[in-house]
Formats: sequence, structure tokens, C-alpha cells
Amino acid sequence: HGAVPARSQTEAMNGPTPKPLKASELNDWLNDNTDLTVVDVREQQELVIAPFPHPVKHLPLSDAENWMGSIDDVLPNGGSIVVLCHAGVRSWNFGCWLLENRPSLDVWNLEGGIDAWSVVVDPAVPRY
Repeated sequence: HGAVPARSQTEAMNGPTPKPLKASELNDWLNDNTDLTVVDVREQQELVIAPFPHPVKHLPLSDAENWMGSIDDVLPNGGSIVVLCHAGVRSWNFGCWLLENRPSLDVWNLEGGIDAWSVVVDPAVPRY
């Protein structure tokens, strides 16, 4: 099957979870130009509606079987990784999966997802 499994908060407490990151903090981080990779796990049609206004690695969860096996080639070994989706749930699940598979990574989850980014940082990004 190969899909990133959805997990409850309780299940994930047994393993590593991504660190929470507020939209305003991500904005500051991006402006500082630090060693940062942003991974957007939304679907292609969501990116069309509300693209994240910075370069991202696009890894749609519905397409996980096509990129899961090559995740090591897709993501860097160093620096920090911020994962985002629409509201922060899919990206949180992806972040948990990522940490299970690559525990050495520094993984952050954008709290509230692109929706929070639109509200707090950049109202030019449409809400949906």
C-alpha cells in the first residue's frame, strides 16, 4: 500500500514528533535565509489555489508510493525541514513518519498550515 499512515496524537507520543512552528516564526526563518527545506504535502490542485510563496519540495501524500522509496534522494541530510499542508494535520503525520524513518532529521510542522500563513503572514495567499 505504501501510504503514510495517519496516526493519533497518542500513538505518536511513543515516537518522535515534529516540533511546532508558528507561521510568523517560519516567515522570520525564511527571511534569515538559513539552511531550511520546506516540504509541502498538499495535493497539486491545492498548490494551484494557494501556492506557498517560497521554494518547496512538493511531496503530495496521495502520491506517497511514488516518492517514499527515494525520500533520501529528495530530502537533504542536513539543515532543518519544515513540513506544511492546509491546516497542519497531514504535515504533522508526514513529519512523524519522516522522523521514524530518519530520526536524525530536524523536522518542524507549520502549525495551522498554509491557512495560518495566509492569515498571519501573507494575505495574498488565498484561503480555501
